[in-house]
Amino acid sequence: MLSVCLPGTGGMIPLPGRYLTCCFLEYQGKGILIDCGEGTQVALKAAGCRLSRIEIILFTHFHADHIAGLPGLLLSIGNTGRTRPLLLAGPPGLSQVASALLIIAPLPYPVKVCELSPHAGLSGWEGLSVSSLPLSHWVPCYGYRCEVKRRPVFNPQKAQALGVPQAFYRVLHKGEPVCLPDGRKVTPEEVTDGARSPLSVCYCTDTLPIPEMVRFIQEADLLIAEGMYGGEDPAEEEKLHEKRHSSFRDSARLAARAGVRQLWLTHFSPALTDPLQALPQASAIFSHTAAAYDGIRLTLGSRRPPEDSRA
Repeated sequence: MLSVCLPGTGGMIPLPGRYLTCCFLEYQGKGILIDCGEGTQVALKAAGCRLSRIEIILFTHFHADHIAGLPGLLLSIGNTGRTRPLLLAGPPGLSQVASALLIIAPLPYPVKVCELSPHAGLSGWEGLSVSSLPLSHWVPCYGYRCEVKRRPVFNPQKAQALGVPQAFYRVLHKGEPVCLPDGRKVTPEEVTDGARSPLSVCYCTDTLPIPEMVRFIQEADLLIAEGMYGGEDPAEEEKLHEKRHSSFRDSARLAARAGVRQLWLTHFSPALTDPLQALPQASAIFSHTAAAYDGIRLTLGSRRPPEDSRA
């Protein structure tokens, strides 16, 4: 299962009641954080995300509301007793930016920096992978797609029919063949019900709605995309595009074209005090749209509904 949380949903500046936009994904007890504006460590703690589990921090771009909180976050992670390395990854130029920010943050653990070339990816752990897409903003900006490969569904009836002892079930489900006591070899394909599509989360903020995004986010389980403004006013939407941002309607159109399962809107303008009021603008285009809020959480691969931290 892949857990997804948005500890913050604001753009530009942190506000009382709304932290800056960031995303925390957790799989197999390890975490990936996307973006790190001012106060991100506070937002993570408020949302119940454990700092000690962060293994990778991805950056979409180097505007302050997406990276200026890095020194404070890394110092807070250091206070958890961490000694193992932590990886920072993002567009070219990350090494210079990170070095400048970390001058004020002596750390008890090593930090590694990886500058991703356009369309490059990262290998994570236990079948998790990250791919990137150059977006259209004033500075180099990447969108990310995080995927987790899923094992085929194990079918105990098939195993029983082949006379496989239960002691071998776990090995077969891991994808490894086994040799039975009678000398027969059984492969995972003989006792499973076929491949399953991976779990996938796409994260795209601070960008114009460009055509390349449609293929990149295709059929994602969850698209987290920018909703700077509602976009009900064509003149307002035009000004938004001049600044290379996306509206509620822009992101809803992309979600509908790409056939994603659900859309969370985030990175709200400080002037957008109540994103729910603008939600109908997006829902009319793509019905499975939510105006995200700080602490919204979802576990992909689980039948449980999203957890509402406001309850």
